Amino acid sequence: MATLEINDLHVTVDAEGGPREILKGVDLTVKQGETHAIMGPNGSGKSTLAYSLAGHPKYTITGGTVTLDGEDVLAMTVDERARAGVFLAMQYPVEVPGVSVSNFLRTSATAIRGEAPKLRTWVKEVKETMENLQIDPAFAERNVNEGFSGGEKKRHEILQLELLKPRIAILDETDSGLDVDALRIVSEGVNRVRETGTVGTLLITHYTRILRYIKPDFVHVFAQGRIAESGGAELADKLENEGYEAYVKGGATA
Repeated sequence: MATLEINDLHVTVDAEGGPREILKGVDLTVKQGETHAIMGPNGSGKSTLAYSLAGHPKYTITGGTVTLDGEDVLAMTVDERARAGVFLAMQYPVEVPGVSVSNFLRTSATAIRGEAPKLRTWVKEVKETMENLQIDPAFAERNVNEGFSGGEKKRHEILQLELLKPRIAILDETDSGLDVDALRIVSEGVNRVRETGTVGTLLITHYTRILRYIKPDFVHVFAQGRIAESGGAELADKLENEGYEAYVKGGATA
């Protein structure tokens, strides 16, 4: 059973006037088969956590540890983290001009699996997954994220998630910019992966609307660079009714 353990994680980012601490001691354990929702206001550190776990060079780890099944994630390069099973669906997916979606997906799968997937079975797998996400087959020959709508970018992220089969999936505001239909389709893709029981999911969001489709096992409120409160799905309902004001003012503690 894959287990991601985050202990007393401190992270800074370069800013005008010097490094600024964003994460101020985060503790979190995500086990295979579990879904954890991370909720909180803008600037609370949610996306910083996501990108720090993925190895973005913009963020500097100044303290704490992150392990995956006892292996030091922070000592791994970005590609080593991906091969170890850490997956990040980005809030703002980047364009990759000159690289088709089909080539990108097969190259990624080859890197993760250690060998190229057999072409016949791979083509069938990609086709079925694209159909499930209601993606036009012609999409496969377009350049990665180039000219994609917001919904197309997010569906492409979930297409990667379904095909690459990670052990830990970090979904950074996957619901942002999606209309109701796209939100439902994307959520169904996430749920198909969850139902395998082979992935631990860290779902980062501002709003509860995606949680109507993806039911979390745990909800954590992020505020001022820390987890201010943790609970079950009912905590999301509380946030829907009361908002984050109490946490921003420091009225709640971990």
